[in-house]
Amino acid sequence: MLGLAVGSVVLSLLNLQATAFQVPLATPSSENSDYTFKWPIRKVAVIGAGVGGIISYREFLEAGFDVHVFERDTVPGGNWHYTEELPDKAPIPNAQSTVGDYVPSLPPKSANLPYKQVYRCDEFAEVARSHRAPKPLWETMHAGPAPDIQIDRFPWPVGTAWNLSNTQISRYLRAFASLNGANSNDNNPRFSYNTRVELVEKRFDEEGQEVGWTLTLKTVTRAGDDSCKAVWTKQDFDAVVVATGRFNAPNMPNIPGLVEWDKAFPDTIIHSRQYRHSELYTNKTVLVVGASSSGGQISQDLAPNAKKIFTSVRPDSAGGLHGAIRFLLQALPHNIEVVGEIKRFLPPTSSIATTGIELTNGTIFTGVDAVIFSTGFRYSFPFLPQYHNPSVGPKEKGPPNLPQPIVTDGTHLRNLYLDIFYIEEPTLGFVNMNIGMQPFTYAEYTAVALSKVWSDKAKIPSTPDLWRWCEKKREEYGYGKQYQYLGGGGTDKMIRFFMAWLNDAAAKYGGRQVDGQSPEYVPFPLAIFVSSNNAPFLNQP
Repeated sequence: MLGLAVGSVVLSLLNLQATAFQVPLATPSSENSDYTFKWPIRKVAVIGAGVGGIISYREFLEAGFDVHVFERDTVPGGNWHYTEELPDKAPIPNAQSTVGDYVPSLPPKSANLPYKQVYRCDEFAEVARSHRAPKPLWETMHAGPAPDIQIDRFPWPVGTAWNLSNTQISRYLRAFASLNGANSNDNNPRFSYNTRVELVEKRFDEEGQEVGWTLTLKTVTRAGDDSCKAVWTKQDFDAVVVATGRFNAPNMPNIPGLVEWDKAFPDTIIHSRQYRHSELYTNKTVLVVGASSSGGQISQDLAPNAKKIFTSVRPDSAGGLHGAIRFLLQALPHNIEVVGEIKRFLPPTSSIATTGIELTNGTIFTGVDAVIFSTGFRYSFPFLPQYHNPSVGPKEKGPPNLPQPIVTDGTHLRNLYLDIFYIEEPTLGFVNMNIGMQPFTYAEYTAVALSKVWSDKAKIPSTPDLWRWCEKKREEYGYGKQYQYLGGGGTDKMIRFFMAWLNDAAAKYGGRQVDGQSPEYVPFPLAIFVSSNNAPFLNQP
């Protein structure tokens, strides 16, 4: 039956994806049009040791850079490090994008570095939890298909099931880190675990010329049996890779009445990043808002224990480019009632169960005991406050006297060539920031692009051409959450571009070449549908 179900949606999905990414891709047309960097690039900082960060580490190390990785958690793996700890409750309404992930902790301005602060042992657990930030995983979370959750040159064993548990993925990433001498127990001096980047700022020489970047770092460790310490330091780099991922700042939709509900029933409303176990919802009626990756899986996880589940979804036409909701809904259990988009939460009564929820079609229903918002995340880089500007509207550019923003309302990233290079200063790069692609496979192309361009073994266009490319993309899409969306067709087009550009550069200047996707690769959003139906791995013997 699965084969028939998959076959019935493949053509429709491919037709949907075929038009997902139409912006022409710019490459240098002549040697005179190449961008010229202001300083030589040898020392590179990578922020984050998730899949994008450790792949970037491998690529930069192999390219001969002096590379250092900073990871706020205790181990590599990024969002695939599951613990029972809960992250902070998502603010309602959303926090400003500048501090959507965390509020930077900086030493006193007059302090000499390194600056140290000691905590009592009984404070350590909370200090460490806040510092490392528990990840948005739940106990039974899985992902797939396995060919998509696979790093180039590090395949899964033959016979691995398509559907992978979060534990399998975490171990896979730690094994990849160990292979590259980058695990937390390898004592690699190029890796700083338990270290959060608090600030990234430009560095200037004595004549006031820009010469690189300075990172302010905070490391939290045990100082003994009865205390722990935080130590602030600074380090200088020629270039910075941001590989912190897209799942840091929770998004809570601005639905009328939600703030009042949260005040009246604070323990019954959560974001999906706080969800851990379905048993907490035994015999309860649960409203899950959203039915994409997390919403669909959480609904499945709740089904055996919850009394009833409502899953609220918006129309397929809502919000621009996205995975087709009608196909994602096919992965939901049959005992879940799908309802439409929420118009408002009615004024609170004596209990949440007796308070109504109105849908956009006018329907009002009651009886809900808990609400789980699976409504995604917003972009947030608290260590780059100078490149956030929440006051800039969706049709506006940043003020000319300030750096052009990378983040505005958190729904998208601006002013990045190929969604990788910051146009005003291309020694600031980003890995795995697109939506609708698989980060395990896509990260390689973005990391290789950065390492080749920064080592002068591939070229990017001049600054005026970079801005023209950016403007053309803005005209095509308009700013919003669709701006970084690729989908299956867009991912394929970008990978073909990377292969043509980077392999041509390798022929001219030397260095490694990149290959295309594995023949077993399954495009988004079909990958979500297939993995949710527990398909077998094609490589089974």
